[in-house]
Amino acid sequence: MYIVVTGAAGFIGSNLVKALNERGLTNIIAVDNLTKADKFRNLVDCDIVDYLDKHDFIARIQAGHFDGEIDAIFHQGACSDTMESDGHYMMENNYRYSMILLDWCQDQDVQFLYASSAATYGTTDTFKEERQYEGPLNVYGYSKFLFDQIVRQRLAQSPSSQIVGFRYFNVYGPRETHKGRMASVAFHNYNQFKADGKVKLFEGSHGYPDGGQQRDFVFVGDVAKVNLFFLDHPGKSGIFNLGSGRAQTFNDVAVAAVNGCRRAKNEVPLALEELRAHGLLEYIAFPEALKGKYQAFTQGDLTRLRAAGYGAPMATVEEGVAQYIEWLHKHV
Repeated sequence: MYIVVTGAAGFIGSNLVKALNERGLTNIIAVDNLTKADKFRNLVDCDIVDYLDKHDFIARIQAGHFDGEIDAIFHQGACSDTMESDGHYMMENNYRYSMILLDWCQDQDVQFLYASSAATYGTTDTFKEERQYEGPLNVYGYSKFLFDQIVRQRLAQSPSSQIVGFRYFNVYGPRETHKGRMASVAFHNYNQFKADGKVKLFEGSHGYPDGGQQRDFVFVGDVAKVNLFFLDHPGKSGIFNLGSGRAQTFNDVAVAAVNGCRRAKNEVPLALEELRAHGLLEYIAFPEALKGKYQAFTQGDLTRLRAAGYGAPMATVEEGVAQYIEWLHKHV
């Protein structure tokens, strides 16, 4: 029997493949689109039994090639570019692809664990998995939101197999170097500091001071652990926030990233005001392109996740970014 990971060469997908390997599981079919070939590097240190292009995989499951041969699908494959404006592409790639897999998993009694997003919420200050708090600001968020609505309908019908959606907040960590502008702020801060000796953040907006906008930043290692918890508990279904449960500022990320770089040089850590005073942190104008499409505050309510039985602590920005910068120094 196989475990399928879609988006397997991507950021979260490759971390899931690695986490499965660390359990001794290698009977993994990696599904992705390697048109942008650089992503292959994320799988070089992973063990899989097969790789399939996304379209080939869809054709094969629809033809019955994998009937009775798959235990679970981790569906991470999607366009994650929140600035993508091609709605036709976004809905076909994110919504329709997900529908095909959901229908097949229900027909085959296969566990289906998929990536939703905190982008389903929009500008609310309450991040609970309830319809009244949802209002996506872009077509990416809408593609995730609409699929979540279909999942809710299916869950109301008491499906025989597991359906779990994870509303990822701001995920950061190893194996995101291919993501370009959509990589985490921690990754951008690391590269900025290496190249220029300083990092840049947005000036204040939405009533927040410079660098003071707040997001729920979640370490990818924690994301993988939550996914595997639900794999181990096939009787648990639902849509769950997957963040750290705390809001921290972009300043916090910058401080952690810079101090991670300084630690590698045996230099003492600096506080935020010291970074500013030394010219190691500067602020740039808030982009026009993001106005009206930007979440200045997110903080996942983890009540449902905790009630489902996941009790492990989530890394703080200080803890997670320190691990990440150490990884980047070794691998980039």
